[in-house]
Amino acid sequence: MTVAIERDGLPPWLLPVRQAAESVLPEQLSRFLPPAEGGRPSAVLMLFGEGQYGPDLLLIERARSLRSHAGQPSFPGGALDPEDGDPAGSGPVAAALREAREETGLDPSGVQIFATLPRLYIPVSGFVVTPVLGWWREESPVMPVDPAETGAVFRVPLTELTDPANRARVRHPSGYAGPGFEVAGRLVWGFTAGVIDRVLHYSGLERPWDTRRTVELSEEAISLARGRD
Repeated sequence: MTVAIERDGLPPWLLPVRQAAESVLPEQLSRFLPPAEGGRPSAVLMLFGEGQYGPDLLLIERARSLRSHAGQPSFPGGALDPEDGDPAGSGPVAAALREAREETGLDPSGVQIFATLPRLYIPVSGFVVTPVLGWWREESPVMPVDPAETGAVFRVPLTELTDPANRARVRHPSGYAGPGFEVAGRLVWGFTAGVIDRVLHYSGLERPWDTRRTVELSEEAISLARGRD
């Protein structure tokens, strides 16, 4: 499946996000950048829509039975398959849409891909991830397709993501602290929260918040994320 990137025809509130995606540098998004060689090509879909409560973002909660990153809120996505095409070309877009369809039942024909972010790296899994940005132009029903993989599908209004009361630094027992969002009864952290945080920041949608506020990552979340060998 080959899907062209369409820049035009977006709602006005989404234009700053497109502009940020087109100009941001990899090192502005993450301190973890892809190695010169190796890594597993992957993609995630950062899908913006307009729901009941205004502009929002589609997220999933990974099933708790998975071997890695279990129970974590995340973007739909996963590793590229051969059918997706060239990892350096249209492959990430095809993979992001395919994975979103497999995980949520999303109809890709209603999605306008308007940008991609620079490739990023998740050291713990070895994934080289391309975030693919889409506008949900024609909405379709979404829900967990396979409960063994997807525990929940939910939409988070941007007003909740930008609400200073919902922002925090999430501290891992290792001492590392990264961005976090307490939304929809969940704690969004890790790679997903990092991408959301940077996109909000560079698009000018971020509101001032208390960066000293810290939330400790629970033992349950750590145990699930580590998975089972």
